[in-house]
Amino acid sequence: MTNLPIRCASILPGSLQRSILALVTFFALAVIVLPLAQAQTFNVIYNFSGGLDGATPYAGLTIDHAGNFYGTTFSGGSKNLGTVYRLKHSGSGWLADGLHSFTGGASDGAEPLARAIFGPDGSLYGTTSQSCALGCGVVFQLRPPVTFCRSASCPWTETLLYQFGGIPDGGFPSGEMVFDESRNLYGTANIGGRCCGVIYELTGSGNDWTESIVHSFSNSEGALPFGGVIIDNTGNLYGTTQEGGPYARGTAFEFAHSGSGWQGNLLYIFQGMTDGGLPNAGLIFDNSGNIFGAASAEGSGGGTVFELSPSGGGWTYSVLYSFTGSRNYLCPNPGNLDTGAGPWATLAMDPAGNLYGTTLCDGTNHLGNIFRLTPSGGSWTYTSLHDFTGSDDGAYPLSSVIVESGNLYGTASAGGSKGHGVVWEITP
Repeated sequence: MTNLPIRCASILPGSLQRSILALVTFFALAVIVLPLAQAQTFNVIYNFSGGLDGATPYAGLTIDHAGNFYGTTFSGGSKNLGTVYRLKHSGSGWLADGLHSFTGGASDGAEPLARAIFGPDGSLYGTTSQSCALGCGVVFQLRPPVTFCRSASCPWTETLLYQFGGIPDGGFPSGEMVFDESRNLYGTANIGGRCCGVIYELTGSGNDWTESIVHSFSNSEGALPFGGVIIDNTGNLYGTTQEGGPYARGTAFEFAHSGSGWQGNLLYIFQGMTDGGLPNAGLIFDNSGNIFGAASAEGSGGGTVFELSPSGGGWTYSVLYSFTGSRNYLCPNPGNLDTGAGPWATLAMDPAGNLYGTTLCDGTNHLGNIFRLTPSGGSWTYTSLHDFTGSDDGAYPLSSVIVESGNLYGTASAGGSKGHGVVWEITP
């Protein structure tokens, strides 16, 4: 909290008593008013039951025009292999619809890690990290029922767009996908390809989708691209690798169209010291073309938030904040990846330029927290908005943050009143 300056009036000999009373009243009001002006309220708006609604919500949320939330869970559902769910307003609360339960069979996937997104056609698109048929994950599409549904829960229709084989096409897709202007889908698969993961493109023609490889990582330029990719207005792709590079602590990359192929460029090589290491999170742009991201480890011990700014044909790397928490081997470990305690999920930025994110198991209780970084005079001020306790409020958030009408929304993968994770809200 920022301390406001207090202006003291001169005390005249004949008005000492009235002045003391006025000062006491002033300080009493300051104590009451300032926290109310700056306090934020944390609420759990949904507790996962572990049933058809799901359990272990690693991914963040997607919102539609009606204010409904959509997400995925890593487990729970009819086969305990994960779900896609929708949260709808119901009176003063929220109700969950199980849109799909993954079965892991030959025509389905299992254990989604990434956030689902809406496509240009209004369908939901996402990935699962596993598939029991091949063990390498799938890309799926979910469409709402074509006729009005009168039941309490109305499953959506799933179409499998692509099933990964590991080599040479990649496997274990974990990052959020993105559409380009031609409605092609881009994403990352964490393993496979030459050895260390791929960037893939899916091109649709009618009901058929074809995969092509944008790049297959070889470890020297990066390995394990966990966080997906983003796309700029010229169609170039940007992302991070969780490991690899000369120091084995990850890289940030760009791939630009070059003739009929793609040309790669390393924007930054993480050294795993004060700059951070193990960047699991994806990247975001601001309106000026600067890139922001997060590393889950190193820095002051708990990872970093960083900025990449275009400069003279290259990029300048700056650490905006370094988390002080220590690396915690009791953290959850999705996909058996090297674990950092800091931010795993892609950051969010509000219209004022503030950054928001979560840490996996940093914070006061080492169970994760929600944070804000506020720009001020060339530096950034860190505020912890909520430190998870592992009780009814949840624990271990891998979730990105949604900023909607001044409120923040996300998930925590564990805890809650039913022990299977929560959806949370922070209001001003």
